[in-house]
Amino acid sequence: MIKTETYQLSMGPVHPSTHGVLQVLLTLDGEKVVDSVPCMGYLHRGIEKLMEARTYFQCLPYTDRLDYVSAMNNNFSYCHAVEKLAAIDIPEKAQYLRVIMAELNRIASHMIFIGSLAVDIGATTGMIYPFRDRERILDIFNELCGARMTYSYIRIGGVRSDLSSAIVDMINKFLADLPSMLDEYNNLLTGNEIFQHRLKGTSLLSGEQARRLGITGPMLRASGIDYDLRKDNTYSSYDNFEFSVPLGKNGDNWDRYIVRVKEISESAKIIRQALDGIPDGQITAKVPKVLRPPKGEIYDTTEGPRGEVGYHIVSDGSAKPYRIHIRRPSFINLQALNILCKGYLVGDVVVAMSTIDPILGEVDC
Repeated sequence: MIKTETYQLSMGPVHPSTHGVLQVLLTLDGEKVVDSVPCMGYLHRGIEKLMEARTYFQCLPYTDRLDYVSAMNNNFSYCHAVEKLAAIDIPEKAQYLRVIMAELNRIASHMIFIGSLAVDIGATTGMIYPFRDRERILDIFNELCGARMTYSYIRIGGVRSDLSSAIVDMINKFLADLPSMLDEYNNLLTGNEIFQHRLKGTSLLSGEQARRLGITGPMLRASGIDYDLRKDNTYSSYDNFEFSVPLGKNGDNWDRYIVRVKEISESAKIIRQALDGIPDGQITAKVPKVLRPPKGEIYDTTEGPRGEVGYHIVSDGSAKPYRIHIRRPSFINLQALNILCKGYLVGDVVVAMSTIDPILGEVDC
C-alpha cells in the first residue's frame, strides 16, 4: 500500500469565500479533510465592552453592527431584553411593527444566504437574482428609517416611527411578487441537478450532534429538531399569528438550504397577518430620558435568522449596563464546521461553510 502523509492548508483569511474575514486551518490527506479548525478574531471590535461604557440608549447602534445582514433582529433582541430588565410594557401596535420588520429582515437575510450559497458553488447567476430581490426590502427600510443596513429602528420602548401609506404599499407589492421570486430560485437552483448533487447527502449533522453543540435556528431545524423561539418561547405578538416551522430530515446541506427557502414563505405569512391586523394606538411607551433599570440581571432571547440571539445584561442601577454578554448564533453554529467537513473534500468545505450561514461580524463581536 502507498502511504500518504497529512499536511495543513490555510483556507483564508479571504473575505468572499468565507462570509467574512475567517481563516480555516485544514488538515488534509490528499484532498480529503481530516480536521478543520476555524480561526476567528480578525473582525473583533470589543463591542460588549464598548456597550458597557455607554448608556442603554447609546448601546443600540452597536447591535446593528453584529449581524449586519439582519440588523433589525439584533435591535429587536437587545431592546426586548432591556425592556424586560426595566419592566417596560410595549404598546401592541409597536409589537406588530417590530414583527413586520423582523420578518422582512429574515427574508432579506435568507436571500443573502441563497445568493451566497449559489456563488460559493460557482452559480454566479444564482447570486444575482436573490440579491436583486433583497434590494426591494432595503428600499422599504430606507423609506422607513433612512438606512439600508444599520437601522436602529426598533427602540427601547417601541419603534422609531409608524408606517406611512407608501411603505405599506411597498410591502404589499413585495409580498405579491414574492412567489414569482421563489419560483425563479427554484427553477434556477432547487431543480438544478448539479446543485442538488453538491448538497444532497453531504455534511450531515444529526439532531443529537446539533443539540450537544447548542446549535439553533435553521441549522437545528434542518437536523429535524422542532425548536423555534417564536413558537416555543413566544414573545412580542408572535402568538397572534399562524405559521409553520419547516423541518429537515437528514441534516445535510440540502436540508439546510430547503429549510431557509421555506422559511421565506412562512415569514411572508406572518407579515401579511400583521399588516392586516395592526391595532391602533401608540408606537412607543413612556420611557425616561435617562434609563436606570433596577439592580439585577436578565438573559433574554429572540429568534434571529441564524438562530437564538440572546442578551445577558447585568444592571447595577446606573444608566450604563454593568455587564453585557451577547449569545451570537453564528459563533455557536460555527462549532459544527469540523463535523460537517471531516471526511469530505476541500471543495465541500466551502459548501458546508455556506450552509452554516455565519456572519463574521457576529462571530467575532
